Amino acid sequence: MADLNPDPDVIVALDAAFPQHLRAEVQSALGVLPPAKYQPARAFHVLVAGELVAIPYRIYLDEPSPNAQAALPPTQRAIVDCLYTRHQDGRVRQNHLERVVGLTEPWVAPFVVQLVGEYVNEILPVIQRDFAASLTTPDSSAGRVYGRFAAENPAFLALTGQRVASYWSCYYRQRYPALTDYPGHILIATLRTAARRSSAAVSGVSPGSG
Repeated sequence: MADLNPDPDVIVALDAAFPQHLRAEVQSALGVLPPAKYQPARAFHVLVAGELVAIPYRIYLDEPSPNAQAALPPTQRAIVDCLYTRHQDGRVRQNHLERVVGLTEPWVAPFVVQLVGEYVNEILPVIQRDFAASLTTPDSSAGRVYGRFAAENPAFLALTGQRVASYWSCYYRQRYPALTDYPGHILIATLRTAARRSSAAVSGVSPGSG
């Protein structure tokens, strides 16, 4: 772990972004990260399968070398990719998103959903292309994982939806005259549907009943 930033606050902030059962994997993954230029920006808090995590809004580290990333086991590589979806550079966020968007691990979900409500419009087609179809399939792994995440975090989903509407109004209204046509809005609506399915499955009530 010689390359790890020695600042314990940085280590704690990155470590807190994942559930406890991943602690050993996270610590190993952090060993390939270059020193941070600045402290991570403020965290947002969400539940992942019932456990509270704190994910930095932005991180300020250069990327590890491709060889260092490739040498990691799959779970550790996915941890690094998730962290770099919080990078200050939108292109870096998109590149690392493309590597994890198809995964259905519960701890990946908040990193993907957070990007739905951000301003880099080029990221939304990546999520739609690689994720939306499986999310809408009943009883799919993505539907179950993201449905539970959305159901457990209604305030986070609502805030993300508000950001989607705000960015659409400020930047994308000409391209998408109706909010309902904006990819971010479509993704939020899909997540809400998945959340209703998840809640109905837990309660044993059909999502269309009542």
